[in-house]
Amino acid sequence: MIKRTFKNLDGKKRKDDGVSIGTKKIHLSHPKYRPDIDGLRAVAVLSVVAFHAFPSWIKGGFIGVDIFFFISGYLISTIIFENLDRGTFSFSEFYARRIKRIFPALLLVLISCFAFGWFALLADEYKQLGRHIAAGAGFISNFILWNESGYFDNSAESKPLLHLWSLGIEEQFYIVWPLLLWFARKRKLNLLIITFVIAIASFLLNIKVIKHDMVATFYSPQTRFWELLSGSLLAWVTLYKKDAFSNFKCKVDYCLSRIVYSEKQEADCKILSNVISVFGLLLLVYGFWTINKELSFPGKWALVPVLGAVLIITAGSKSWVNRILLSNKVAVWIGLISYPLYLWHWPILSFARIIEGEAPSRNIRIAAVILSIVLAWLTYKLVERPFRFGKYSKTKVTILVFLMAIVGFVGYNTFERDGLMFRVVQKNNSFTKNLGWRFWDNESCSKKFNISPCQISNQKIRLMIFGDSHGNHLYPGLVSALPDNVGVFSGGTCTPLREITLYVSKNQKSHPCASIDYLSMNFNILDSNPTVEAILISTFLRPVLTPDIKERDFYGAMRLESKLSTEKKLPPEELVYMGLNRTINDILNRKKEVVLVRDTPDFEKDIRDECLRRFSFSNSQVCGLPRAKFDQQRGIENTLIDKLKLDFPGLRVFDPFDVLCSQSECYLIRNNMPLYRDQHHLSVYGSELLGKAIVDKYFVNLKK
Repeated sequence: MIKRTFKNLDGKKRKDDGVSIGTKKIHLSHPKYRPDIDGLRAVAVLSVVAFHAFPSWIKGGFIGVDIFFFISGYLISTIIFENLDRGTFSFSEFYARRIKRIFPALLLVLISCFAFGWFALLADEYKQLGRHIAAGAGFISNFILWNESGYFDNSAESKPLLHLWSLGIEEQFYIVWPLLLWFARKRKLNLLIITFVIAIASFLLNIKVIKHDMVATFYSPQTRFWELLSGSLLAWVTLYKKDAFSNFKCKVDYCLSRIVYSEKQEADCKILSNVISVFGLLLLVYGFWTINKELSFPGKWALVPVLGAVLIITAGSKSWVNRILLSNKVAVWIGLISYPLYLWHWPILSFARIIEGEAPSRNIRIAAVILSIVLAWLTYKLVERPFRFGKYSKTKVTILVFLMAIVGFVGYNTFERDGLMFRVVQKNNSFTKNLGWRFWDNESCSKKFNISPCQISNQKIRLMIFGDSHGNHLYPGLVSALPDNVGVFSGGTCTPLREITLYVSKNQKSHPCASIDYLSMNFNILDSNPTVEAILISTFLRPVLTPDIKERDFYGAMRLESKLSTEKKLPPEELVYMGLNRTINDILNRKKEVVLVRDTPDFEKDIRDECLRRFSFSNSQVCGLPRAKFDQQRGIENTLIDKLKLDFPGLRVFDPFDVLCSQSECYLIRNNMPLYRDQHHLSVYGSELLGKAIVDKYFVNLKK
């Protein structure tokens, strides 16, 4: 053993008598084990599990992920700082330990999801699962989910690997941060200043981006790294300013004891630690019950869980909260299995939601949580620990990397092969292979008209669609029903109500309709294209007109607001009427034909849950629900149409019910083909049926 003198990261020299050189290998040092940190992990994972299983109980439980971020940053940075200081840092050993820590449980969960999905998922679902498995294996789930988010994305509950977004951000931090610190250390730069500056820059970027893109802020590593770097800053202070902080605490304790006690007391330097640990715990409790998914998160709200975790860990393992609450055996045990518990709980809940076709019952969710805990414990004992500890470290790392590469390849191959439609559950594969949308943005259209989404079938536009997604889903059907030389244009995604703005959810700025007047842009395109002969209006109005549908969370709560002061207090049905009246009048004043397409039937459940999974093992050709249920949805809509017909006696109105429903039923599947892709958007096949009927009834002249 040879003693050497090193310079601390705070610039001071010290002797190190724990470094062996020569033929003996130098290993990375570990920070001293603190059971209270495992207890804090337990708080974090239980809050996340509770939020996912019982969201109405603990609305802010998702902030447990932010606590995990802080803990990870604290522990990893402690290891890096110490070993850079001692001269024992090794990239190969650092990443080998990360692989042995993270890969075993993750591999087991990815393989299990693939196996269960083989029997439970339809082709498009299995295709998406394959993509998410590949992303999870490559630790880029946050980027994949970021790109998937949007109006037409399926709900979060049907993505069994949704939760891997946080693992992606952590792994990206583990890749970037050690390299940056090593480089800075080699250049003899001040690591504290570098850490502080990057953390502040990340936090400010988070505050800025959240104002206009909450999804990007949620999934982007640049806007999340500050949470991990907060742990890095505390790690630096704990390592290199420990004595100064202890002296400060003792001085504060002395002052407090003089104030609180009548007689002089011997200061034990614990009063301040107890105060800040209790305050930290109260901050977390405040976050769990105050923060909710309607707020702009992370943003400034992420300070609550991060600051709470900072205070609890700063207080030290001897403070009352840490010693009594967080270091008890149950909390420590849950903390030890927190990683596999986090990995298991969401796939189990998600698959339960998929199989049930709706939110699982309370008993099923309780059973799912219990099963998650059991699987987490078994994973920890039988998989995680054997790989993390013991002999043959290099062999284990090699095996784990090889298996992860295989799993990633299998996932990507499943995605590339459209969900492996030869599986038993997919024997009636025509159900799902026709669900996909084939009409997104046309790049040349978007560039020419500066509007997105934008679709155009021919430069000589003769028919335009004014509407939101319920206008866009008619586009492929109209194009297929008209000759190639007839141009059909559809642009924008907002309700076509003149002087009326659509807002979606409390995060108003997240939806383009709140800031872009797509209807005016469409009118400008109409005015600049004299070949246009007719306008088709189609929009999804029922969420703002029908109370029972208004409560469903397709894309958040929808509301309308007039730009005219005289209409500010009008009810939704009056706003819709006034807006449509102005739109139709403006079109007629331009001497163009108008056809108003009424809304399609609106189903409570996705077509997969209502029909496809149930019929995938049968040869049924039809799936529908009683028409009376849907006729009830149209009461206010009927009144609205009657008023518009009085204002515009020649107004032509097309009713999709004539095509999609019989006298007794409204169909989701006919002729073994899906009419819808989700609760209320038509499939390509459904669009083609409706498009042909519309053209045959009102636009025969366009065929000439």
